[in-house]
Amino acid sequence: MKSVLALLSLLALPVMAAEPTLYGRYEYIKLPEIGGQVLKAKMDTGALTASLSAKDIETFTRDGEDWVRFRLGTKDASSKVFEHKVLRISKIKSRADEDDEKDVADVAKRPVVELELCLGSIKRTVEVNLTDRSSFNYPLLIGAKALREFGAAVNPARRFVADKPDC
Repeated sequence: MKSVLALLSLLALPVMAAEPTLYGRYEYIKLPEIGGQVLKAKMDTGALTASLSAKDIETFTRDGEDWVRFRLGTKDASSKVFEHKVLRISKIKSRADEDDEKDVADVAKRPVVELELCLGSIKRTVEVNLTDRSSFNYPLLIGAKALREFGAAVNPARRFVADKPDC
């Protein structure tokens, strides 16, 4: 009987999930495809997708596919224009639109692109929507989907646990 239990426990090992890596509420993220910029990011388990602060967002068609061009929307950003293929258009309902007196809430449409992000020593490709976040303290928000890609858990009492990105 003990050998059967031992065998069953060995078979269950691959099914067990790896422990998540613990990060702080705020972390540094490197964007290799956006000029290698390192930005301060807010790790937000309440948001579904990641959001990057962008300005002059313009969608266009190239070879029959949807593309977007934009500039990074940070204080010290250069005027360099970046172009990426659009993965999809997301529809975001802001919390400010949750008004009981309104019949229909306004929905913002944002282009979503795939970008490489570097957190600590880990690099992952994640979906990022583009929007003007210049009025926020953090130009990059990392949502639940991206947190899953990084195998991350967030300790809101900690900050910058991973140090500067090294990918």
